[in-house]
Amino acid sequence: MVDNVENLVLEHLRALRAGQDRIESELRDLKERVSAVETGLNGVRRDLVALAEADARLQVTIDRLGDRADRIEKRLELRENP
Repeated sequence: MVDNVENLVLEHLRALRAGQDRIESELRDLKERVSAVETGLNGVRRDLVALAEADARLQVTIDRLGDRADRIEKRLELRENP
């Protein structure tokens, strides 16, 4: 009877260990996937920063062109002075 109990306990311990191994494997996989997501997110952030910089440069260019158009209109007397 004692042998049966010991075998039963060993069988349960083996099943628990197999389950734990499976969980550890899945956890490693999840860590790798989270790392890949974080890497991708960092790439998106870099792209957003680059887009913001390009937007700022374009806005400066537009402002300069507006100033130039104002000076041209003033010089050619195309604008009514209030």
